[in-house]
Amino acid sequence: MTVAVADAPTVEAAAHAGSSSQPSVDRPPYSGAALEAHVQRSWDYFKSLGSPKWHVAPMVDQSELPFRMLCRAHGAEAAYTPMLHSRLFLEQHKYREEHFSTCPGDRPLFIQFCANDPDTFVAAAQIVQEHADYIDLNLGCPQRIAKRGFYGAFLMDDLQLIEQLVTAAASRLAKPVSCKIRLFPDISKTIEYARMLQAAGCSLLAVHGRLRECKDNSAVRADWDGIAAVRAAVQIPVLANGDVQCMADAQRLMAHTKADGVMSAEPLLSDPALFSSSRQPEATISHMESYQVCVEYLDLVASYPSHARMVKGHVHKLLRGWLAEFTELRERIQRDASGGDLTVLRSLVAELGEQIAATGRDYPIPKLTERKLKQMEKEAAKQTSIQEQEREAAGLAAIGAAVAAEPQQQQQQLVQQQQQETLLQQQQQQEGREQPQQLGKQAAGDCLDEPAQKRQQTMPAEAAAVGV
Repeated sequence: MTVAVADAPTVEAAAHAGSSSQPSVDRPPYSGAALEAHVQRSWDYFKSLGSPKWHVAPMVDQSELPFRMLCRAHGAEAAYTPMLHSRLFLEQHKYREEHFSTCPGDRPLFIQFCANDPDTFVAAAQIVQEHADYIDLNLGCPQRIAKRGFYGAFLMDDLQLIEQLVTAAASRLAKPVSCKIRLFPDISKTIEYARMLQAAGCSLLAVHGRLRECKDNSAVRADWDGIAAVRAAVQIPVLANGDVQCMADAQRLMAHTKADGVMSAEPLLSDPALFSSSRQPEATISHMESYQVCVEYLDLVASYPSHARMVKGHVHKLLRGWLAEFTELRERIQRDASGGDLTVLRSLVAELGEQIAATGRDYPIPKLTERKLKQMEKEAAKQTSIQEQEREAAGLAAIGAAVAAEPQQQQQQLVQQQQQETLLQQQQQQEGREQPQQLGKQAAGDCLDEPAQKRQQTMPAEAAAVGV
């Protein structure tokens, strides 16, 4: 059962909203004893959630509810939603319905937003904060769409704005604020950045050990030393992110950085059981396990419906090896499973299971080379990114058109009001002119009728005189 979200508040209401997350006399930015109290609250809250170690990272169109529940079933202890565009989330009901859903078992939950306006960020977060354990601000997205929209890692060019965003949310929201960041080339600047976020009211900091300029995570190793430097510089809980391919990697990352938790993103897409405690730490998912996990995922989709493009993306990732052998099925999944009816997709996955069983093998023999697969996946990722940009642009354009139409509608209403007032004045003036004329006619009529009345009064006497 999914949980419905509240109606959207206005930005004006959010701007004046209070907060129950800390005393009214103790508001960020913090320093001295107030900072110490903030740090203590942050730790008390993190511990109240069970001090979760293994986290599903935020991934656009990929860390949706059924996938989060799949990862939780296989060892993940907390999860992030996909990044939500704060303005679109606030102003478009359809966007909220498509991009956010949750359920009672989906906790602890970080609900992540991108934003560059404090009031919009707060108003969007207020819609869903009752379903969140943290409201997270995305300060790490390095993609072109974030540069064009001026959010994510590109806010690193305006640290004052970042401070305003975090302070506003920490002051007005009922749930703690977390942030996910990337490193500056200068580690001392990164430390200064992290400390600023802590003082501004951030209660948990997730650090991706790469620079903003690194858009392809596979091309550059994550800087675990940089993450360790941030962990040592701040007092609030810190999560480490980067190069976690298996549970052993997660354990090594925690040991190296002294972080309080670890998150994984892309490796989870191929291995949702990465954090599982039931297998050896160095082990990765087998091809047969991938198929079984894919079927499990589709069962979760039946319980927690999700958009077809998200579901199909997960199927391709999970069945990557088998689809490299059964290329005809790969093409049919790509071609025939694009609609909202997931029955076709489930049928194709079942057909793949039959073909796998017929081989008598527990491993695929790919017809597509690894290089070709990566090329196809890169092209698919590029198309997905373009489509996401187009959806965001269309949504913002619709909002812009509505905003632009408001003055015109107001002007039309003003003109109509003025026309009604003018018509009413004209009617009143007309009535004012007609009233004296009617009174004059009535008076003249009275004067003309008076002799006739007198004549009528004298007629009987005159008639008697003549013998009528």
